[in-house]
Amino acid sequence: MATESDNIRYLKGVGEKRAVLFGKLGIDTVGALLRFYPRSYEDWSVITPIKEARGLDAVCIKATVISEVKENYIRKNMVLYKFSVKDQSAIMSVTIFNNKYAAEKIRVGEEILLYGKLSTDSFYFDMSSPQIRPVGFDIIRPIYSTTNGLTSTAIEKAVKTALTSVRIDEFLPRSIIEKNNLCSRDFAIRNIHFPESAEALKEAKRRLVFEELFMLQSGLLLIKNVNRGITPAVMPNDFTKEFCSLLPFEITAAQKRCIKEAVLDMSASRPMNRLIQGDVGSGKTAVAMACCFNAVKNGYQAALMAPTEILAEQHFKTFSLVLQNTDINIALLTGSLTKKKKESLKAALESGGIDIVIGTHAILTDNVYFNKLGLVITDEQHRFGVKQRAALKEKGNAPHILVMSATPIPRTLALIMHGDLDVSIIDEYPKGRQPIDTYAVNTSYRERIYNFIKKHIAEGRQGYIVCPLVEEGEEESALVSAEQYFEELKGGPFADYTLGLLHGKMKPKDKDAVMRSFSAGEIDLLIATTVVEVGVDVPNAAIMVIENAERFGLSQLHQLRGRIGRGGYKSSCILISDSASAKDSRLSVMCQTMDGFEIADKDLILRGPGDFLGNRQHGLPELHIANLESDLAVLRSAGMQARELLDADPLLKSSENAAFKSMVEKLLYKSNAN
Repeated sequence: MATESDNIRYLKGVGEKRAVLFGKLGIDTVGALLRFYPRSYEDWSVITPIKEARGLDAVCIKATVISEVKENYIRKNMVLYKFSVKDQSAIMSVTIFNNKYAAEKIRVGEEILLYGKLSTDSFYFDMSSPQIRPVGFDIIRPIYSTTNGLTSTAIEKAVKTALTSVRIDEFLPRSIIEKNNLCSRDFAIRNIHFPESAEALKEAKRRLVFEELFMLQSGLLLIKNVNRGITPAVMPNDFTKEFCSLLPFEITAAQKRCIKEAVLDMSASRPMNRLIQGDVGSGKTAVAMACCFNAVKNGYQAALMAPTEILAEQHFKTFSLVLQNTDINIALLTGSLTKKKKESLKAALESGGIDIVIGTHAILTDNVYFNKLGLVITDEQHRFGVKQRAALKEKGNAPHILVMSATPIPRTLALIMHGDLDVSIIDEYPKGRQPIDTYAVNTSYRERIYNFIKKHIAEGRQGYIVCPLVEEGEEESALVSAEQYFEELKGGPFADYTLGLLHGKMKPKDKDAVMRSFSAGEIDLLIATTVVEVGVDVPNAAIMVIENAERFGLSQLHQLRGRIGRGGYKSSCILISDSASAKDSRLSVMCQTMDGFEIADKDLILRGPGDFLGNRQHGLPELHIANLESDLAVLRSAGMQARELLDADPLLKSSENAAFKSMVEKLLYKSNAN
């Protein structure tokens, strides 16, 4: 008997050539084939009367043939075969395109089944190119996603072969199956592909959705437990009150809550592994600073890594200003330091003369050593790869880890995306932060927009114009090119102003030079691509125009908008798009709210989870059957039960959990290998 781990090419009827086609669909084993669930079904078991079928998706109609088949020659090698059928509700005309074999089987007076969609643009009832079967063909047939050279029927045949030759083993713990009243895995797999009935399909899907979400969340918790271990960096004393007294402003209740959660983690013998997630401008830096202050006061060093030199410098200035009257030593370590300064700084780090180091990837170099590193913080954590974050962690002896992100993640996805982290959310803005007026307009407003920008510049403010592309011809020519746009504005409407150009294809030192110049107020208007999405704060920037706004996701638009409104000036964001549908359904959301989490939730509904789950670096497997919008209740229940299971058996060592652990490890290993 075959096993689920067998290579797909050894399955009868597949072979090496067809195995390559299956590979394009991500199917490399028999097990992967069985987990390649149908995208939809043809339900021949439910009969719909002709009169009620118009306006519906494909339906099955049982009717009697009432006319002979007539041939209509359209052109050479193209024949239409027409006939009529009748049920108790109405008469319907049927057209078969160029299929003499099917037409010859039609007999007047015979009752048949027709599966298809009725025409909606005719006064009469019409169905073109239906599938036709004899009465009694009352099955629910699977329809699969396909690739060139591999039809749904071919996949269906391969699945049938697999189900006759493979033993489908159970791996969920018996207690979980009983608690949730789940059908067996064997029943679920067979009925998700070839349902015995609509009820059997429902039960199969319920089992497989729960299984997928339960496995995923259990796997993340297992990773967390394996990696946790013990840390010597126990920090029992809380110095938050002393830190707050140094601030020139009062922190929000949300910031206090996040600091409290992190400080509590740092007082334990298990290393902290926490995400601070806050909207743009919510005050994550103050939370990071409080954690660093607590670490140093407890006798440990702290390191903060930022994705760019200019962002690292900004953090350094902020930390230095707040902590200037304390005995805490802060240093900035970046690649642009002279060799002499680097060597001096590294020696001070190793001896313990530096308490907090803020820097870029330069912190990760082999010859950077710490005396007593107790806390590691990464800012904009999605900008760093898994290996980079791990390398920073290895600089100490199981230090506490804090990662920060300003990218709002839908609450429905946060349960999965950060299942290996404890999450703190800053869901409150600091006092005095003004909302940003946001407008969605078309290109006919361009001249008025330019005048609006000039008005801001005349008042001493600065602005951004964001384009989706770098150079013309990179994609559709209708999209605005940053380089071409820069030249047009420089030689035209903004000839009397100082303009800057910033895009991802520039050398890092050139990008830094432009941002420094913009920060210093030397550039009035910065023409940029999304490279400014995460960048240095420029309090004087008060206007942003985003070209071809329909090309961006809502969460990305919100990130871009967060570059303005950082000072005390009234700020405006203008979204330009000639796509009416995009403006109506998506861009209007941006005009209605400043809440990044609300925007992310809307983005999830409009675009689906692919954009959130597909572009991250967690190495998590994709979902095959669960839907994070419709299956939210299952996600929460599965997550709660996964936590209960892992609390009772942190490393899944018990005999009851052995098979489950093996499947979870295979799932996570394969996804991380891809």
